[in-house]
Amino acid sequence: MKTKPDYFYIQSGVIPYRIEDGVMQVLLITSRSGRRWVIPKGVIEPDLTPTTSAAMEALEEAGIEGPILPASIGTYERQKWGGTCSVEVFVMKVETVFETWIESYRRREWMTVEEAAARVEEEGLKHLIRRVPAVLAGG
Repeated sequence: MKTKPDYFYIQSGVIPYRIEDGVMQVLLITSRSGRRWVIPKGVIEPDLTPTTSAAMEALEEAGIEGPILPASIGTYERQKWGGTCSVEVFVMKVETVFETWIESYRRREWMTVEEAAARVEEEGLKHLIRRVPAVLAGG
């Protein structure tokens, strides 16, 4: 049984990336519990757009900022709060990484696209992470 208001189950997040020595890297963060690797994501507040909400979550959860591609690259689902959350995912080019941030108890780590896809649990998210290079190449 759902334990939150319906809008809590509609979320957005970003797959943050950078190019380091010609190699694309993705930034993952740990979940609140520290047991899983995830992307920055969260509930889309009623007064925010999905991209604005995703940018806010990236800053709060991962301490990063940068431009977000306006088009979503897809959604994935996650079970939480007794229901199914649908997470709309965007791609963020990381331009600023802060040394301190609101949720700095989370670990963050840069890794290759394949390493990132292997570390996350949700099959839908694995697929979206693997799509990032093609999306950026215009495919």
